[in-house]
Amino acid sequence: MDSKNVSNGILRALGILLGIGVLAYFLYAIQSVLIYVIIAAVISLIAKPIIGFLQKKLKFPNTLSVVSTMVLFVGIIVGIIRMFIPLVIEQGESLSLLQTDKLLQNLQDVINQVNAYFTSKNINLLSELKNVDFLSGFQAIPNLLNYLVGALGSLSVGLFSVLFISFFFMKDSKLLMNAALTIIPNKSENKFSKSTAIINKLLSRYFIGLVLQITILFILYTITLLIFGIKNAVVIAFLCALLNLIPYIGPMIGAVIMFLLSMSSNLGSDFQTTVLPTTTYVMIGYFIAQLVDNFFSQPFIFSKTTKSHPLEIFLVIIIGGLLFGVVGMITAVPLYTALKVILKTFLSDNKIVKSLTKDI
Repeated sequence: MDSKNVSNGILRALGILLGIGVLAYFLYAIQSVLIYVIIAAVISLIAKPIIGFLQKKLKFPNTLSVVSTMVLFVGIIVGIIRMFIPLVIEQGESLSLLQTDKLLQNLQDVINQVNAYFTSKNINLLSELKNVDFLSGFQAIPNLLNYLVGALGSLSVGLFSVLFISFFFMKDSKLLMNAALTIIPNKSENKFSKSTAIINKLLSRYFIGLVLQITILFILYTITLLIFGIKNAVVIAFLCALLNLIPYIGPMIGAVIMFLLSMSSNLGSDFQTTVLPTTTYVMIGYFIAQLVDNFFSQPFIFSKTTKSHPLEIFLVIIIGGLLFGVVGMITAVPLYTALKVILKTFLSDNKIVKSLTKDI
């Protein structure tokens, strides 16, 4: 091999590395757009059965069925926002500067009651909390509120973008596939089209299954909170149910939120006779709902929609979390499902692929 070939090889490798670097930077620069596209694709998959029902059962034209579905989704979003308004207003009033003294006094009362309760049991773990300066922790609240107001504009743009992209994904279900086919070799187009159809079917069922899972948890949480008279029970239940979209971490965050909001709902009441028993019963109801979800809802969804063993799902979610954090945990299952379908389509003779995709 002469020096010219070596030089050409080095230049070619450098060119490839430079191209990869430019592509990575470009994808990083447009990450917001990519997120919008991914969310819109998920929404279109969830909407697919609804559009099919309107077209086949009610004989709606394609455009009318898509518009009707979009109106339904927008109505759900508006309903969710309206549902959170009372909780946001109540918490905002509690955290406003005019109410800071009252809030701090309520918190101090709770701490004193907690301390008195544990002291009566000869436990002094909370004795040092009496002198905690809570005021310093509230100094950052105005900055946080300013940040949230600034982010509201970006959220509005993002919401509009997602709805706009979703409309065209719903209207032309083959839009993404046609775009992908432009970079797929001609000899692989049939296999790719076949795998795409299977992926769409499985992921559509998976996301609908997640909606069912969240609905079941929402109902169980709502019943629990209403039984014990917790304020804004529906909003708290919906928020905690929604957090279950984050595997393993979400339920723990939801437990903390429900615990704190359950206690704050009874501020000013006696700790030993009201706050502690009510919060304890609420948390027992929360953990019962989690048991129902872990041993019924999740296994049913994963086995029926992704065609994967629960152990597979557990390992995939853990690996996704280690590699990409919370985003990796959320996207691990749908990406793994899509990868399995692609492997079965293109490497169906491989022994390992056969073992992993035997149920697909």
